[in-house]
Amino acid sequence: MASVRRFAVALLAASFLAAAAGAQPMDPKNPISSDPNVIPVYPPTYVTCYNDTHGQQGLEPRCNVLALQCPRGCRDTCYVHCPSCKLVCLCELTGTECYDPRFVGGDGNKFLFHGRRDADFCLLSDANLHINAHFIGKRNNAGVARDFTWVQALGIRFGGHRLYLGVRRTATWDDAVDRLAITFDGAPVPLDAVAGASWSPTSAAPALSIFRTGPANGVVVRLDGVFRIVANAVPVTEEDSRVHGYGQLPEEDGSLAHLNVAFKFYALSADVHGVLG
Repeated sequence: MASVRRFAVALLAASFLAAAAGAQPMDPKNPISSDPNVIPVYPPTYVTCYNDTHGQQGLEPRCNVLALQCPRGCRDTCYVHCPSCKLVCLCELTGTECYDPRFVGGDGNKFLFHGRRDADFCLLSDANLHINAHFIGKRNNAGVARDFTWVQALGIRFGGHRLYLGVRRTATWDDAVDRLAITFDGAPVPLDAVAGASWSPTSAAPALSIFRTGPANGVVVRLDGVFRIVANAVPVTEEDSRVHGYGQLPEEDGSLAHLNVAFKFYALSADVHGVLG
């Protein structure tokens, strides 16, 4: 039986279009509405997936999905995956990095990459795209020989530009308070704290766009033809610490807030490297 969640449900509809009954109205010019890959809807609602024919919605629906409950185990956001007509957890998708941290490769294989706290690691390096991850962590004093680590921020370079996406340190976590920090070429990105708010550096990098999937702690970053990144800021809970043996959480950064991220790349070369490469 699925558990009821308070989190937003979004839509992953590669090669499909969708319509939502009872969802909040959306501006057709908004990137969330026009992007066929990630379209948030707000439960309870029905989502209808249609076949996509040359960008046009087909007449006959492929399936209907009741977006009411996230599957058990979804820690933050769940999504309607139109190709399978199912609700799925973000961290079950291919090309994801979640929790402490666990990766799912493009081939679906899952693996752990602990790294080291306060260090940076290359997730992906290609001819015109480089993504580093900054790790935070803590050591359990009960004799564990390695750090427990989480990805706190991403540093992305492309076309001579720098994009930073990170989570601010916070002692006490509140889902309603946005803890994301985003900069482009060193300048803060002005992104209103409402679902659907969007931003794009129209002159410097018009192919780049960032928009919120909810009022706080969730964004989608797109570079047309290159990548799509879905990122959620989440805390380490006391239950996480109990189950995994993290030990007492630090007072100054008690939530150990970090990123759960799903990556989709569109034009990688054969010479790509890194944890995700």
